[in-house]
Amino acid sequence: MILYLTLIIPTMLLGLWAQHRIGSTYKRFSQVKSRSGITGAEAANYVMRQAGITDVTIQPIQGHLTDHYDPTHKRLCLSEENFRGTSLAALGVAAHEAGHAIQHKVDYSMLNARMALVPATQIASQILPFAIIGGFIFHATGLILLGVIAYAILTVFQLVTLPVEFDASKRAVAQLDGLGILDQDELPGVKKTLNAAGWTYVAAFVTSLAWLLYFLAASRR
Repeated sequence: MILYLTLIIPTMLLGLWAQHRIGSTYKRFSQVKSRSGITGAEAANYVMRQAGITDVTIQPIQGHLTDHYDPTHKRLCLSEENFRGTSLAALGVAAHEAGHAIQHKVDYSMLNARMALVPATQIASQILPFAIIGGFIFHATGLILLGVIAYAILTVFQLVTLPVEFDASKRAVAQLDGLGILDQDELPGVKKTLNAAGWTYVAAFVTSLAWLLYFLAASRR
């Protein structure tokens, strides 16, 4: 119980804080319209074309902040609010996803590493419920060790994700500035939105690491 309170509870609080921060920051800057008046989809298109990318489709998807780049099918998916939105938040998120497309084009090593880890991560995620239930409810040592392996994979994945996400945000700000899509005084709003989003990835890594340490401690009992 002491170990749980020491490792898990603080990371849960960090995760809640990160979610609150991205939610409040995104809401704030989604209400600030860009002077250019272009949509998120148009911004992503401009950024990718500037990088010589013409084979990635941009499409709207349902959900709130469900934006992502699909390297397997070369699709840049933007939530409806960012696909059609003209706010600083919409343009920042759209350019961030376009940053991932640029990473893919230039063969960014950390993106390649994350893509390579995806299959193992999917298997690890499927194993975890059995490891948690079997390990801690039925005290099955083998399942606890399986949980250690699963969380080790997830922790590595989350660690690799950090430079990928921060690099995409850096590329996004540089492109929005360099292409003249946003004025200098508009960039801080984009940076704050993307920095807030970055904390969700930090929280995910810390949470995964905490659970890994918790499972390791349990395996030695």
